[in-house]
Amino acid sequence: MDQSIRFLDRLTLWEKLRPAAAPLTSMRIIDGTDRLLRAPTTTFRAAEVGLDAFGYNFPNKALTEILEAATAGEGNITRFTDMAESIEISTERVSITLAGGETLTADFAVGADGRGSKLREAAGIGVRNWSYPQSAMVLNFAHSLPHQNISSEFHTKHGPFTQVPLPGSRSSLVWVQDPAEAAARLELPLAELGSLVETQMQSMFGKVSIEEGVQLWPLSGMMAHRFGKGRIALIGEAAHVFPPIGAQGLNLSLRDILALTDILCDRAELPVPADAGESFDRRRRADIMTRTASVDLLNRSLLSDFLPVQVLRAAGLHILSAIPPLRNLVMREGIEPGRGFRDIPDALREKLKRKKA
Repeated sequence: MDQSIRFLDRLTLWEKLRPAAAPLTSMRIIDGTDRLLRAPTTTFRAAEVGLDAFGYNFPNKALTEILEAATAGEGNITRFTDMAESIEISTERVSITLAGGETLTADFAVGADGRGSKLREAAGIGVRNWSYPQSAMVLNFAHSLPHQNISSEFHTKHGPFTQVPLPGSRSSLVWVQDPAEAAARLELPLAELGSLVETQMQSMFGKVSIEEGVQLWPLSGMMAHRFGKGRIALIGEAAHVFPPIGAQGLNLSLRDILALTDILCDRAELPVPADAGESFDRRRRADIMTRTASVDLLNRSLLSDFLPVQVLRAAGLHILSAIPPLRNLVMREGIEPGRGFRDIPDALREKLKRKKA
């Protein structure tokens, strides 16, 4: 999203990543559930909130390569390839003993070591795990008609089917499906799978050609009970995991890092306080819990056959489609947490100016 791009630009990484990225100028939500109560097609346009694009889509490989190169060229970063054998956390420091026998000590440690985080375990921080009766098929494909930088999300009875533009006439796809159906489709020839994808998208991008490397992932979620404690903080999937819905995962992790820079890097030469982890936890809790809950609620609403839930989902999208100021508020909140509400006074002042004129 826009906030994430600004952060990457601050790190002088965006200019290197930009050639591999495609802008998302519009996001279109289409009800493909075939249920009695269907929501209207709703389109969110970046221009409505004064942006050229909501964000950019780029391959994980491109980001990883750029981060690897930036890390290798940074003199203040020392990389250790040995695995962490043991971790001790005290009120004064964090000590990590590597498999090769070397011990590293620091005032503060950041757990960016994934879902099975050793640092989280050493800190005694528990987690809540949950799963969904779904699998996500992830792939890239070429198409004969231009995507016009529009992302289309079809809401189906098994979950979202989300196309996101890539540079040129290519797109990425996250197709959430019934696990048995997904496993069967994974075995299909690429040409046959391409025909299914084209049909699911109502041929809006013409002929579809699936690229090699189709992947299938069971959907599940995880959230740590705390995101920081004492002299440690947890970021990324060490802190939170949820389905690939709504393009929130990477953006949420980048906001973790932004919060860390505010807490740690703006202190000049001052020592890291013993409660920096608690400060980080307070800073991130609302954002992480809100995003996790919203993604979970959207996903479960698609799976539910309970009529009142279907009514609420359809009504919600209808209201967003029919009321531009509310749609504007939701878009701003999606771009940057708190931004929509902060912008309300400015919007009211602008409206009063127009009335006076």
